[in-house]
Amino acid sequence: MSRIGKQEIIIPEQVEAQITGRTIKIKGPKGELEQKIKPPVEVEICDGKIRFSLKRESKSGKSLWGLYRSLVFNMVQGVTKGWNKGLELVGVGYRVVQSGQKLTFSLGYANQIEFELPEGIEARVKESKIDISGVDKQLVGEVTVKIRKIRSPEPYKGKGIRYIGEVVRKKAGKAAKAMGAGA
Repeated sequence: MSRIGKQEIIIPEQVEAQITGRTIKIKGPKGELEQKIKPPVEVEICDGKIRFSLKRESKSGKSLWGLYRSLVFNMVQGVTKGWNKGLELVGVGYRVVQSGQKLTFSLGYANQIEFELPEGIEARVKESKIDISGVDKQLVGEVTVKIRKIRSPEPYKGKGIRYIGEVVRKKAGKAAKAMGAGA
């Protein structure tokens, strides 16, 4: 049995939940999200709580049971509090400039790189830090990964775009000079 799937989700006062067919819609002060639910999982709303159950037990059904409970819980959290992820630029001359929904990066390449933020995502740039926020947890994570891939941290000096608080393990450089390669 899924321990996560058994847990009920308490709907906060400012949040509205509605089931239409196999789709659940969550509406709150920060926005609106919806999620389709596959057949072995059943959803019901009663007494201000969302409950998930299985129509028939199977290995894939049990995994979907916990998955959909987690996805809907993240939706409720997103429409009430929102989701944030932070990135930082590490490197001499690495800069980012925001103009509307567009981020322009100067990362040591010959040309500047422009990144268009998708709808529903906001970015705040302060010095060399970028704060990505939005209602949809999956979309916030996906955007931060795409931005990080523009210039991933390299292992020798640690330069690049990294998550705030991420530790980059550095490799040792060439050791031939220190050992006296000419001897």
